[in-house]
This record gives sequence, structure tokens and C-alpha cells, in this order.
Amino acid sequence: MTPSPELLHELRASRPAAPTDLRVRIRELAASEADVSPAPSTRLRLRLPARRSVLVALPAAAALALTTAGVLGLARSDAPATEALRGELTQGDDGATDSTAPQAAPPQTETFSAGAAPGAGDTITPDSGRAQQVSATLTVEVDDSDGVSESAQKALALTQRLGGHVVSASVVTGEGANASITLRVPAAKVQEAVVGLSALGEIVSQQVSIQDLQATLDQLERRERSLRAQIAVLVVRLESEPLDAETRARLQARLQNLRAELRTLRRGLAGTRAEARLATIQLTVVTPESTGTVAAPTRLDRTLDEAVNVLVWEAVIALAILIIAAPFALVLAATWLGRRFYRRREEERLLAT
Repeated sequence: MTPSPELLHELRASRPAAPTDLRVRIRELAASEADVSPAPSTRLRLRLPARRSVLVALPAAAALALTTAGVLGLARSDAPATEALRGELTQGDDGATDSTAPQAAPPQTETFSAGAAPGAGDTITPDSGRAQQVSATLTVEVDDSDGVSESAQKALALTQRLGGHVVSASVVTGEGANASITLRVPAAKVQEAVVGLSALGEIVSQQVSIQDLQATLDQLERRERSLRAQIAVLVVRLESEPLDAETRARLQARLQNLRAELRTLRRGLAGTRAEARLATIQLTVVTPESTGTVAAPTRLDRTLDEAVNVLVWEAVIALAILIIAAPFALVLAATWLGRRFYRRREEERLLAT
């Protein structure tokens, strides 16, 4: 039954107060409840399991994250080797790197790479009966800057002993030490020069190439004989035959052109013979620091890298979860605080009345 508005108005206006005996009784009941309430230690024991579970859950979650990262890092550390093996098998199936397939190579050119350097007797030997252009490129590695300087001095001494000369030389010592030397030695002694230079350090790469110049030299020599014969004929005509002024002038101009061509041809012959007589060797001396060689990472390094990557991704996922759950947590916390505040106000109001 709903009370009438008049009755409610009268109750609010009169504000009936609780009798003194009732208030005393309520205070006695409150005191008795305080006496029978659990002691602080009991309250602590009741709340301790929840706190202990939090203290145990956090280290357990951290340990689980680290274990997961370590396992995934160890599993992924074999990925580079697996990919490399798969690439080799794929190339072998396609026939792209089949060692049995014939490989086209330039004639009379041989290249040696690091790890497959030739021995002292494997260097190409030029044919002494033909004019050939011999060139060699050699890279050796020494331990440190002192080794670079010592190797450069030995290379210069070897060149002088073989009857050659230095075209250019650049030697850098200190950090990133290296040397670049261009030598010219007799072609007949190029094998001895390459063997001697290879002994300066560990061979990184070696290339020796030979280009035949005999056909070019024969052609130049034939042209030289032809020019000399034509010049001799013109000289005889100019000295022995009675010629008119126009014919004499024309023959003299032709004689000058032939002599100019002969001079140019002789310079070409001299250069070709010099190329055939002297071989060019490009020597480079390096150190491990100057080559910038980086050691391949070990399995432990790869495992640590992968584990760090997994931990980063786990942290990103945890942060994303926190960002998503933060608004809901704030709403729940505000609701709990509001209800607690409301209950406290109600209790204070009841005690005050």
C-alpha cells in the first residue's frame, strides 16, 4: 500500500528522531560487532592468498614469456641454414649451378678465386714464341699494418730483381691499412713474379690473363714493309725521272703522307712490342680490417637475436591488450569506488539519525 502524499509530507516535516534508548542500543551493537570482528592478523591472513597469487602470477608470466622466447629463438636460429640448403637444392634441381655443365670461358684466360688459389706451378705460362699481352691481378691478405708495409717493400725489391719497374704505388698504413701497386716485369718472368708475390700473404684472389698480339704485330709489320717499299719507289721517281711541277708536287705530298703514316706505324709497333715484352701485374695487399670481413653469426647469436625479437613482439601484444582493456578497467574501478562511497554515506546517514 502506497502512503498518501500528505502523510509523506508530514513525516518529512516532523523529522521524527530515534529515541535515546534506541541510539544507545545501536552503539552497543556496533561495539559488540567490532569486538567480534577478526583481528588484523586474521584479516591479513584472509587477504594474503590473493596478494600471494598476484606475487606468484607475475614472475610465472615473466618466466613463461622468457621460456617461449628462448624456445622460438632456438627453433628459428636454424632458419638461415635451412633457407641456404633449400636454395642450393633448388639451384641443383634447376641446373643453374650444375658443376658438370660445360662453362664458357674466354680463351687463354684463367681466374682463381679466394679459397681456390693455384699453387706455384698452376700459373699460366706465356708462349715465348708469340707476342702476347700478359696481365695479372693479385690480392693477398696480411695480418696487420706492419705486414702491409713489409709486403710492399718485398714486392718492389722483387720487381727490381726481375728487371721490371713500378708504374704506380699507394701504401696506406694504420687503421684500414692497404697497398695498391702496379708493376711491369718481363713477360718471360711473369710466372716467377706471380709466385713470389703470392708468397707475401694469404691469397684472396688471383687472375692471370693472356691476349695474343702476334696477329696484330704481323699485320703492322706487313704494313710497315709496304710503306717502306712505296716510299723507296717515290724517292727513286723524284730523283731520277724528269717530272713536271704538278706531278712532282703530287708525288712529294704523297711521300710526306707515307712517311707520316710510317712514323705513326712505328710508334704502334714499338708499343705492341713493349706490351708483349713486359707483363702488367696489379698487386693489392689488404688486412682483415680493410676488407671489412664480418664473421658469420653463431647459432647462439642467432638464438639471442630471435629471442629478443619474440620478447619485443610479446611486449607489443601485452601493450595492445592493456590499451584495449584500460577503458573497461577504469569503468569498473569507478563503479566500485562509487558503490563503496554510496554505502559509506548511507551508513553515516543512518548513524546520524
